[in-house]
Amino acid sequence: MIDRIQWLGHGSFRVEGPPLIYINPWRIARTAFHADVILISNDQYDHCSPADIDKLCGPHTLIITNANTAAVLDYDNTMILRPWQSVNIGSARITAIPAYTFTRHNPVSRGGLGFIISMDYYDIYYAGSTDVVPELGRIQADVAILPVGAGQGTMPLDRTVDLINQMHPSWVIPSHWGTNGGTYLDAQALARALDSETNVVLYDQAH
Repeated sequence: MIDRIQWLGHGSFRVEGPPLIYINPWRIARTAFHADVILISNDQYDHCSPADIDKLCGPHTLIITNANTAAVLDYDNTMILRPWQSVNIGSARITAIPAYTFTRHNPVSRGGLGFIISMDYYDIYYAGSTDVVPELGRIQADVAILPVGAGQGTMPLDRTVDLINQMHPSWVIPSHWGTNGGTYLDAQALARALDSETNVVLYDQAH
C-alpha cells in the first residue's frame, strides 16, 4: 500500500486506487486523469484551492469536505461529512475524523476534518491541520500521515511521538513541510525519535 501513496508537496497527497483519491491538492500539475474523489480537510487556502480542484475534476469526481468548506466551493458534486461519518466509494471507505488546533489557526468551531481511507485491508489516516486532540485516541491505522513542526496546524514532536506509539502504524509519512509549516529537518527529527519498528517515509522535497 505504501507505494500507492504519493506526496505532492506540503499537505497534498495522491492515493492510487481504485478509486483514485487526491487529498488537499495545492500547486499541483494538471493531469490527464480525473480524480474519483477529492478530500478537502478545511477552507484554508493551502488545503482548499479551487484552481487545483478544477485541474482534477471530471464529470464523476466527488468532492468530500465539511460544511464550512462546502459553502465556499461552487461545485454540485460535493458531499458534506461530519466527524465520524463514513461513506463507501467503490472499494474504499472514507471516514471523517475531527481535526482542530488549540489556537485560532484552526479552532474546533471551523469543523476541520482529517480522514481515514480504508482500502484493500489497509487503513490510511490523514490528520490534516490538527494538534494531538483527545479524539485521536480512538484511531488505529496502518499508515499515519501527520503534520510535522511546531508551527500553525502542525504537531509538536513529543506529542506526535506519543500519538504514534499509541496508534502503532506500520508507516508514518510526515506532511505539511517544505512550503508552509515544518521543514525537512522536522521530518528527520520525527524519524530519529521513533523506534525501528515504525517506518518513516521521507519523500524528496522535489517530489
